[in-house]
Amino acid sequence: MSPLDRNIPNLGGDGEGSVQFHQDDSTKIEGAKVFAVYGKGGIGKSTTSSNLSAAFSKLGKRVLQIGCDPKHDSTFTLTGQLIPTVIDILKDVNFHAEELRAEDFVFDGYNGVKCVEAGGPPAGTGCGGYVVGQTVKLLKQHHLLEDTDVVIFDVLGDVVCGGFAAPLQHADRALIVTANDFDSIYAMNRIIAAVEAKSANYKVRLAGCVANRSHDTNEVDRYCKTVGFNRLAHLPDLDAIRRSRLKKKTLFEMELDDDIAAVQAEYIRLATTLWEGTEGLAPRSLPDREIFDLLGFD
Repeated sequence: MSPLDRNIPNLGGDGEGSVQFHQDDSTKIEGAKVFAVYGKGGIGKSTTSSNLSAAFSKLGKRVLQIGCDPKHDSTFTLTGQLIPTVIDILKDVNFHAEELRAEDFVFDGYNGVKCVEAGGPPAGTGCGGYVVGQTVKLLKQHHLLEDTDVVIFDVLGDVVCGGFAAPLQHADRALIVTANDFDSIYAMNRIIAAVEAKSANYKVRLAGCVANRSHDTNEVDRYCKTVGFNRLAHLPDLDAIRRSRLKKKTLFEMELDDDIAAVQAEYIRLATTLWEGTEGLAPRSLPDREIFDLLGFD
C-alpha cells in the first residue's frame, strides 16, 4: 500500500458517460509516493516537474520522472537531451518487451534522478493511456520501482483522455500548475472537475496548485478560497527559469544569485511539503458562468 493511502474522501460518481478501465493489480506502484503533475498546455509543467524531481533528489530521495507527452521533452532539463521514448523503443523490437534492457529506456538525469519518456501514438491514431500503462508495466518487470521513493508523472496538457486519466490510476496526489491569469485558472477548474470525476475509482486526490510564471497570486488565491483548494507554492516569472531550459539544465545547476536561490528554496519547500503529506482535497469546480463572474471577466 502506498504511504499516502489514508483518509480518502468520497467524491461521488465517475461522471455521466464516463467509462473507466481499472488497472491490472500487477501494475500497481507500491512503496513509492506517486505524484501526477497537470496543467494547461504550455504553462510550464515539464519545467516544474523536473525542478521538483531535482528538489526531491536534494532531499536524498530516489526519484523517477515519467514524461507522458508525445513531445517527450519532460526530462529534457534533467538529462540535457531528448531521450528516446518507450513507445519508439518498443516499435524497434516489434513490441517484444522481453528483449529490452532497463538501460534501453531508463536514463540517468541530474543528481541521480531516473528519467523515462513514455511518448505516445501519432495524433489521432491511438490512446496515450496505453503507452503509460506499458511504461509502468516495463518498469515493474525490470524491478525499477522497488528502489524508488518518489515517482512523478508529467502529464500532457489539459486534454481529458486516456493519456490524462492513466496516471490517475497510479498517483497518490495530483498537483496542478497554473498562473495568475484567467485562461490558466479556467483550465485548472476543468482539470479539478476531471480529476474529481475520475478519482471515483482511484485513490488519487488533489494536493493543491502551484502558481507558476506569476508576479502576483491574487486571482489564484481568490479562486482557491472559493472552491476549497490550496496554493502550495509560488514560482515567479523569472528570466533565469527560461534560461535554464535553454541551457538544458535544472534550476539547481544554474549560477547562483538571489532570485535563483529563492526559487530553489521554494522548490525544496514544495518537495518537503509533498513528502511529509498533504490533505487529500475535494474542491468544488465552478460552472463556467460562476468562474467568469468570480474573476471579473465579461
